[in-house]
Amino acid sequence: MPEDLEATLEKLIVKRNLCYLGSVDQEGFPETRAMLSPRARQGLKEFYLTTNTSSPKVKNFRTNSKACLYFMDPEFYRGLLFKGTIEVLEDQSSKDLIWQNSDFIFYADGKTDSDYCVLKFTAQKATFYHDFKSDHFEIN
Repeated sequence: MPEDLEATLEKLIVKRNLCYLGSVDQEGFPETRAMLSPRARQGLKEFYLTTNTSSPKVKNFRTNSKACLYFMDPEFYRGLLFKGTIEVLEDQSSKDLIWQNSDFIFYADGKTDSDYCVLKFTAQKATFYHDFKSDHFEIN
């Protein structure tokens, strides 16, 4: 991937407060949810998000790990779609990795709350929608 393209994609991700996470429900239908942007990531390959262990999407991911993650820049009518898989992480080191003190509003017992987990999204493919065209590429 050209460095200028990677820089553009990185910028699109970093500037977003929200992203959209897609899962496959128990009946095989797609479901999309707005999520707070990833708290940590490794380039364009791994993204770490926080959620409630009791949420329906966690149940979905435990049954079918296929997922998509979408970032949108409405000002320039651009989007970045990743396809890959999700792992539900409940170990303390993963929770510590992305915990923020403002999370107490969602998790009364803090980062040890049993209803707090980490979703690790690992990208395999991506599509960048821009300038009325689409660029597809593999994520290595």
